[in-house]
Formats: sequence, structure tokens, C-alpha cells
Amino acid sequence: MWLSAIFLLGILSGNESFGQSKDFLLLKRGTNQKSQIRFYPGEEITYLSDKLDYFITDQIVSLDKEFVYLTENILRIDNIKAIDIRNKDPRNRTLKNMSALFLGAGVILISVESINSIYQTEQLSVDPGVGMISAALIGTGIALLPLRYKTFKNEGRNKIQIIQMRMD
Repeated sequence: MWLSAIFLLGILSGNESFGQSKDFLLLKRGTNQKSQIRFYPGEEITYLSDKLDYFITDQIVSLDKEFVYLTENILRIDNIKAIDIRNKDPRNRTLKNMSALFLGAGVILISVESINSIYQTEQLSVDPGVGMISAALIGTGIALLPLRYKTFKNEGRNKIQIIQMRMD
């Protein structure tokens, strides 16, 4: 009995949209749902406006049909040129993990080869094939580091929409 009450209480307290609106700013490219990014009220957003030539970071307070209300500004969707998505896009985490994987594999391979050579011959030596493979792995990891999705430009197939989900 207590277990079911605790479970029910956990479900109700974990659902933050219970009895509240769940509005969000949707960055959408085409119909692919994997490339959609959502910004909710309370989150920080870094944007480039038509009126300014530099990015501004502000916090979303609320959303209306056509306007985004920020702590320092009110924006119309049409006035947004680009949004910085470096920390928001889940594809960036995948690229970061892949680069870490290649770097780690190259470092582990060269380390294991070095430790084995010291253990067996009491001298530090690396087989040329292992050295080339580990260098290729480390080089691939370093080459993947700058590949990130940086900005979402509001042009072409890219669309910024305000989605209002009211529970009245």
C-alpha cells in the first residue's frame, strides 16, 4: 500500500506539466524529428537579431503567438536571424563522444604497446604498425573536435515556431 502511494506521488511530482501550460520554441528543419530543438520558458537562449550584428544571451520568460518574451527584450520570431545551438543540439553530444572514443582508443593502444615493450624487452619501443594505427585514431579524434552544429539559421527550410500547449 505504501509502495503504491509513494509511486503515485512520484509520478505526480515528476510531471511538471500537470495542470500547467507547456509552451516551447521549436527550431525545425524539414520534417525530421531528430533535428528539432526545443527551448522552454526558463531556459537561456543565445540569438542573433536583425537589428544587431552580435549574439545576445537572455532567458525566456514566456511565449505568445508571435512574440518571445525575454528578461531583457521582446522578440518577434521574424526578427531572429540565428540561434546558437552548441549546447542544445543532441547531435553535438554524439560528435563529442565519437571524438573522445577515437582519442581514447589511440591513447590506450599506444600506451598498451609501450607498457608491453617495457615489460618484455625492458626498453621503450613501439611497433611501426601500432604507431600508425594509434596516430590515425588520435588524428581522427582531433579532426572530429571542431565538427559541431553551431547555429540554427532562420532561413530556407529552417523554421522557428512557437508551440502553445494550454491545459485549461
